[in-house]
Amino acid sequence: MTFLNEIGVFALVCAFVLSVAQVALVAAGQWKRLSGIERYSEGVSLAAALSLILSFAILIAAFVRSDFSVVNVYEHSHTDKPLLYKISGAWGSHEGSMLLWCVIMLSFGALITLLGRGLPDSLKHKALGIQGLLGAAFVGFTLFSSNPLGRLAEAPLQGRSLNPALQDPALAFHPPMLYLGYVGLSVVFSFAVAALIEGRLDRAWARWVRPWVLAAWVCLTIGITLGAYWAYYELGWGGWWAWDPVENASFMPWLAATALLHSAIVMEKRDALKAWTVFLAILAFTFSMMGAFLVRSGLLTSVHAFAVDPQRGILLLTILFVTAGLGFALFALRVPELKPGGLFAAVSREASLVLNNLLLSAALLSVFLGTLYPLLMQALVDKAMSVGGPYYLAVFGPIMLAAIAIIPISQLMSWKRSDLKGVVQRLGLAFGVACLSAAIGSLFYGGAGVWKQVTFFVGLLAGFWLIWGSLRLLMERVGFGAAAWRKFTALPLATHGMILAHVGLGIFVLGAVVEGHSRISIQQGMQVGDTVRLAGYEMTFTGTYRQDGANYDAQGGIFVIEKNGRQVCEARPQRRFYPASGSMQSKVWLCFEPLNDLYVVLSQPQESVGGKPVWQVRWFYNPWVRLIFLGPVLMALGGVLSLFDRRLRLGVATKARKLKEAV
Repeated sequence: MTFLNEIGVFALVCAFVLSVAQVALVAAGQWKRLSGIERYSEGVSLAAALSLILSFAILIAAFVRSDFSVVNVYEHSHTDKPLLYKISGAWGSHEGSMLLWCVIMLSFGALITLLGRGLPDSLKHKALGIQGLLGAAFVGFTLFSSNPLGRLAEAPLQGRSLNPALQDPALAFHPPMLYLGYVGLSVVFSFAVAALIEGRLDRAWARWVRPWVLAAWVCLTIGITLGAYWAYYELGWGGWWAWDPVENASFMPWLAATALLHSAIVMEKRDALKAWTVFLAILAFTFSMMGAFLVRSGLLTSVHAFAVDPQRGILLLTILFVTAGLGFALFALRVPELKPGGLFAAVSREASLVLNNLLLSAALLSVFLGTLYPLLMQALVDKAMSVGGPYYLAVFGPIMLAAIAIIPISQLMSWKRSDLKGVVQRLGLAFGVACLSAAIGSLFYGGAGVWKQVTFFVGLLAGFWLIWGSLRLLMERVGFGAAAWRKFTALPLATHGMILAHVGLGIFVLGAVVEGHSRISIQQGMQVGDTVRLAGYEMTFTGTYRQDGANYDAQGGIFVIEKNGRQVCEARPQRRFYPASGSMQSKVWLCFEPLNDLYVVLSQPQESVGGKPVWQVRWFYNPWVRLIFLGPVLMALGGVLSLFDRRLRLGVATKARKLKEAV
C-alpha cells in the first residue's frame, strides 16, 4: 500500500501547480486579448482543493495503518496508540499541521466558487486569484520544506509516538477549529485586497464578507476555548490561561476579528468606516499568519509550539512580510480614493461601535506588545525576560472593562442619532440589579485588602452589567404578557445571536473574576490515611491502585472528599508512564460541583516514612470555573445563530445581484 503515499505526494504537487494556474488565469484575464479566461479559475480552485484533500486523506490513512515508512508517522505515532490519536497525529506535527492549514485554505477557495454565485464576476475572480496566491505560497512551503509524506529508506518496526500531553480529545479537535478560524480570515483578506484592486468598497461588499468574518470568529472562539480547557485539566497546574505567547498568538486574531465584525456591521448599515474595515480585514489575517510563524519558528518554547529549525521559520516570516506588506501597501495607495460613507452623530450606535473598535484595537496592541517585547529584547540585547499576568491585568484588563461597559449602552442606541439620556434611563434598572448582584457576590467570596475587594466588585459588576444589560434589550423587544413568546420567536436570529454572545461574554467574565480572585490551593506530602482540609472540604487519602491503559501504565491514588460529613466525590488522579516515549504524565482528577471544581493532582512518591511512601498532592478549589468555559460556548452559539439569519443570506444574494447588474 506504499504506492498510496506516492499518490499523496503527487496530489500535493498537483495542488501546488493548480494554485499557481489559478493565479495565472486570473492575471491573464485582466488582459483584453484574454478577457473571460479568468472564469476557468473557478474550476481550477475546485480541482486544487480536491487534490489537497486527497493528499491529506492519504496522510491520515498512513497514520491509521501505522505506516512507519513515512517519516511523519514514525516520529508521531505508535501501533499501541488509540485510533483517535492516530488520526489526530496527522496534524500533531509541524508538517501535518501545515498540510491541514493548506487543505482548509484551498477548500475555502473552492467555497468562494461554490457560494459566490451572486457576486460580481470581477470581484469573485480577483478574490480567487488572491486566495490562489496564498494557497500557492503555503502549499509550496509545505511541499518543498515540510513534506508531510516524506519517506524513510527502511521502515522501522515501531514509531516514536505522539507527545503524551497531546493525546487528549480536546486537543485532537483544538487545531482544526483554530485553523478554520485562522484560515477563514484569509477569505476576508482576499476579498479586501480584491475590492482595493477594483477600487470599489460598498455596503454589499460588507454584507457578503461579514458571514466569513463571523464563521472565522466562531471557529476561533471554539478553538481557543478547547485549548484553554485542555491546558486546565491536562497540564496539572490548576489554571486555564497563562498569557503564554502561543496562547496570545491565537488570541490576537480573535481580537482583530471581533473588531472587524463590529466594524463591518457599521459599514453594512451606514456605508461608513470603509477604510477602517478593510484595514482590519488585512490586519486580522496578518495576525493569523504571525501566529503560524511564532509557533513554528523556534522562537518560542511551549508545550503546544512546534520545534522547527530556523530556516523554515525564515521562510514563513518571508511569506508573512510579503503577503501583509503587499496588502498594506495596496491599502495605502487606495485609501485616499475611498469616499466617506454615511454621516452619524457623536451619540449614535455607529459612534459607540467606533469606540468599541478603538478599545479592542488598544487591547490588541497591549497583547501584541506583551507578546513580542520579550522576543525583541532577547534578539536586540540578549536579555531574557518574560511578560506575565500582572502586566496584562494592569494594561489589558482596564481596556476591556471599558469596552464591556459600553456594550449594553450601544445595544439600545439608535442608528445615525440617539438619545444618550434616554438610553441611560432605560438601563437604570439593569444597572441597579447588576450592582446588587455584584454586592452579594462580594459577600460570598470576600478577600483581605480594600483594593482587592474593590477590584473584585468592579469585575463582578462588569460581568453582571453585561448580562442584565443584554437581557434588558431582550425584554424591551419582547415585553411581557401573552404576546411575549410570539415576539420572542419573531425576533431575527441575528438579534438572538447578538444577545446570547454578549450574555456569554458576561458569564465568562464572572467565571474569570471569581476563579482568579478566590482560587485556593495547597500542596503537601500525604500518606495513605492522611486527611487535609481546604475551603470547608476534607480530603482523605484512602489507597492506591494500578491501571493498564491502551498505551500507558498508570499508578493512581484514591481520595475521598467530604463536606459537612457528606461525601462529595471520590478522586482518582494518576501518574501515567508511556513506554513508547519513556515519559511520565500526570492525569488530573476533577470533582464537579454545580459551578466549582475540586482539582486534584498526584506526583510521584519521593520518600518513605514508617515504611509507607509519601505522595506529593496538589489540591485546588476553583470556584465558578465552569463559567469560564460555558461563556465562550454561548458566545460561539450566538455566532452560529447569527450565521443562520435568513435576512443575511437573502441580503447577500439580492444586493450582490443588484451590484452585478449595475456593472
